[in-house]
Amino acid sequence: MYPRSETSALWLTLMRERQQPQRGCFITLATQGHWEVSKTKTCGRAYVFLQPSDCLFVFSSHSLFLSLLVLDVDDGDTVTDFMAQERERGITIQSAAVTFDWKSHRINLIDTPGHVDFTLEVERALRVLDGAVAVFDASAGVEAQTLTVWRQAEKHHIPCVCFLNKMDKPAANLSFSIKSIRQKLKANPILLQIPVGTGKNFTGVVDLLTNQKLTWKLRSMGDDGRVFESETLNQSDEPDLLQVVNEARMALIEQVADLDDEFAEVLLTDFSDNFDAVPSIKLQEAVRRVTLARKGVPVLCGSSLKNKGVQPLLDAIVAYLPAPTERHHDLVRWYKDDLCALAFKVLHDKQRGPLVFLRIYSGTLKPQTAVHNINRNSIERMSRLLVPFADQHVEIPSMTAGNIALTVGLKQTITGDTIVSSKASAAAAGRRAQNDGRMEKKHGDSVTVVLSGVEVPDPVFFCTIEPPTMAKQADLENALNCLQREDPSLKVRIDPDSGQTVLCGMGELHIEIIHDRIRREYGIETHLGPLQVAYRETILHEASATDTLDRTVSEKRHVVTVELAVRPADISTPGSCDLAFTEEVEGQLPQQVKDAVENGVNSSFLQGPLLGYPLQSVSALIQSVSMEPGTSLAMVSACVSRCMLKALKQAGSQILEPVMSLEVTVGGEYLSTVLGDLAQRRGTVRDIQSRHDNKVLLATVPLAEMMGYSTILRTLTSGNATFSLELDTYEAMNPQDQNMLLKRRSGML
Repeated sequence: MYPRSETSALWLTLMRERQQPQRGCFITLATQGHWEVSKTKTCGRAYVFLQPSDCLFVFSSHSLFLSLLVLDVDDGDTVTDFMAQERERGITIQSAAVTFDWKSHRINLIDTPGHVDFTLEVERALRVLDGAVAVFDASAGVEAQTLTVWRQAEKHHIPCVCFLNKMDKPAANLSFSIKSIRQKLKANPILLQIPVGTGKNFTGVVDLLTNQKLTWKLRSMGDDGRVFESETLNQSDEPDLLQVVNEARMALIEQVADLDDEFAEVLLTDFSDNFDAVPSIKLQEAVRRVTLARKGVPVLCGSSLKNKGVQPLLDAIVAYLPAPTERHHDLVRWYKDDLCALAFKVLHDKQRGPLVFLRIYSGTLKPQTAVHNINRNSIERMSRLLVPFADQHVEIPSMTAGNIALTVGLKQTITGDTIVSSKASAAAAGRRAQNDGRMEKKHGDSVTVVLSGVEVPDPVFFCTIEPPTMAKQADLENALNCLQREDPSLKVRIDPDSGQTVLCGMGELHIEIIHDRIRREYGIETHLGPLQVAYRETILHEASATDTLDRTVSEKRHVVTVELAVRPADISTPGSCDLAFTEEVEGQLPQQVKDAVENGVNSSFLQGPLLGYPLQSVSALIQSVSMEPGTSLAMVSACVSRCMLKALKQAGSQILEPVMSLEVTVGGEYLSTVLGDLAQRRGTVRDIQSRHDNKVLLATVPLAEMMGYSTILRTLTSGNATFSLELDTYEAMNPQDQNMLLKRRSGML
């Protein structure tokens, strides 16, 4: 049984046309963060507040209304979790997009998973967002996976708003959550609301900007929270609440003045006698500037389950997060009004074929038009253009910049590709970039302006997969090709020794879901081999080698001699392997020979000399390459590969194992049991923290020791513990553990 994906973090893109507010604003929302914090529920509650008149498929120049269903993750029928696996487990597995309106603002919402195995879904959603809302469990504060997605948001420089969910839980603690955001995320939380009541008595919030008290009085089980009461806080209210609000508002004003010079000047010039008299609109504008500058993060609170606080959250989204025109994409400006879009997700539909999600950065997208894929260097015809709504879609005649579009007909496009209107458009953008002096042009080459793609993490688990019969082999290969195109974090390779198909994924759950999808969606009952850990290899010493290849093929003699050296890089700062040439070789070799040498070295990096795992943190230096006239480039690559293998064996091999960051939340009475089990797994405890009545254990542990840990932890703690894993680094195995691994792989154990 897996935890429900309830509230974690909600990430959005705000796209608006300020000059013509009557036409509406454009917002793209995506949920992400730690699992079990109700991000999917928060998305669902946002749908509740559309008026009945909005529930029509109507498209005009003045309004964009999309029907929204009010369904619940607890009942297994939430809109964005439409996969069978998601509804059975109560978690989000793949990101899903929906579109709706809020107060003349169009919102594109992307609900993303909170489980670490599906981090890529979060990464590619963040790649196309302009703003974000992070949703936290108010009783737990910042949790392990929230740290991961927060770092991803920071990498893309995305302004954020925070929403403290589950304020109606008995253990909900506002000050604890604020402190957690400040300490763990190194962020500057700006509290905009004070909760009214605690635990089951949580009834609403006080807006510190306007001093408005918002109260949700749910009179029946069927009350959806659409209606709430708003009144100005006055002296007749509870004195304790009044004092807390006054102190919090004064602290808010001082905090914003410290962060925004313009607001500080207004405060000191016009309201020096009474800071509290500053108009709420001035304070709101200052909070917006601070948010866009990423100097602080506004914090709101509520309870998605009880539909409390979601409307103010939507208001905050449109008030504080940026419009597309306020996000500066340097590359896009060179396309001017021509089409420029990024493909960030692909789905396969049995009737329509590949469905490609595009974020449009400039220009207009229309169906029945040909577009140019720069990465594939191909022309494709887009047959239909759709507005996404989870697994339901609405066809429209055009889509403008700032929107998320779903296209039909792009059969070659994959995640990370740049789509433009034509080759001529791409060439014109390249010339503009060159004229701006931002790109250098090599002799004989044309400059191409390509949007940065999506970073795909390396897999950490792998296992073999076999069809029930050889007659199903072709069907299995087709299924795996489709799934790889949908999920770039899934890797499929053929074992060179056994010829078996090998699945490589991000974790046990990831591979389990892929296996289940092959069975359900493609009707193939496959067999999975045992899960194995994706180790890496490196070298211990510097070594040099020389090799000569002399072969005659079809009466043609090929002779090449290569001299090179390899040396280990710093394992503590892991990175990919690198290749360099000496200055003499660099100046002598033609480019095509250099390419052949690089191919030979890179193929050696893919398979280490000890167990055949990919190499990491190894540097190669090509010292000499001599060849007789007529020698083919394939022979050059083969000679380099053979010479590399010789040098790597001389340098001594070392196995690197993936080490995970582990966070276990457990009751104090079970802590010693969990610690004892962790010690047997070669784990290292980094810290033990207190969270209300529970203990939070932070540790590092080798991934190989964590097989089936969820079942064992449930048994040890009688189901009273949760945990999360995240790849931390690769570390060298000690000689004893490495010898045990070698014996197991050779069949001696």
